[in-house]
Formats: sequence, structure tokens, C-alpha cells
Amino acid sequence: MTLLDASQTTEFQEEADFPALRAVASPQPASLSALEWSVVALARRERPSSIRRPGAIAAAMGLLFGGRRLPALADRRLEALRRLAVLAWHRAAAIDDGEIAAFLGAGFTSQQYELVRGSIDAGRSGRSVGVHG
Repeated sequence: MTLLDASQTTEFQEEADFPALRAVASPQPASLSALEWSVVALARRERPSSIRRPGAIAAAMGLLFGGRRLPALADRRLEALRRLAVLAWHRAAAIDDGEIAAFLGAGFTSQQYELVRGSIDAGRSGRSVGVHG
């Protein structure tokens, strides 16, 4: 049996007001693990099409002729991070609310969202950014 932390549930409900994310006070600075940062870095090389699900015809053709392997990660949390990072690298301002909701729903916080976006924006412009972790 899994117990839910009521503070996390409340935080997610508050952060669900899109498109503006509410900043929830946190005693610690936002951070990501080394594995999570590697997912963000690898997402830079992926095409935006890597987050789309293939249509019925494309799936059938892939079965018949051996299509390209989908890059989706098995871990739900890391996959939400990968999808958000791919979009941030390629479409800086065009991340829809559904992707942000999936990111937050996977257990990330609005501070981590801002950290990822800030890091990617800095990487795109060539600036260095302080990383906690």
C-alpha cells in the first residue's frame, strides 16, 4: 500500500493552474539527479517528432517492415522529463499545458520546471547556469 503525502497532492493541485505556474515556497533549492540531467542533455539531440505517437498506418508499417524504435523511456517520471526537455530544446515558448501537467503529475515541482527551462534556455544561448544537485 502506498501512502500519499498530502502536501504533495495539494501542491500539484495548486500548480495545475495553467499556463502560469504558481511558485510554491520550498525550503530547498530545486535540483535534479545526475540521471535526470543526462535525460535533459540527451533530449537536445532528439527530434520533436520523437514525442509523437505513431498513427495506425505508421504502426502497421513498422510492424511489417521494421520501423524505427520509439525513444520513450520505460520510467514514467523520466519520460515526462524527456518529453518536456525535447519540447524546450526545440520549441522554447510552445510547450502546451498538457505536457507541463504530465511533468508535474510525474512528481516534479514547478521549481524543477523552472530549473530545467532555465538550464535549456541558457544552453541554447551559450550561457552557463548554476545547477543544484
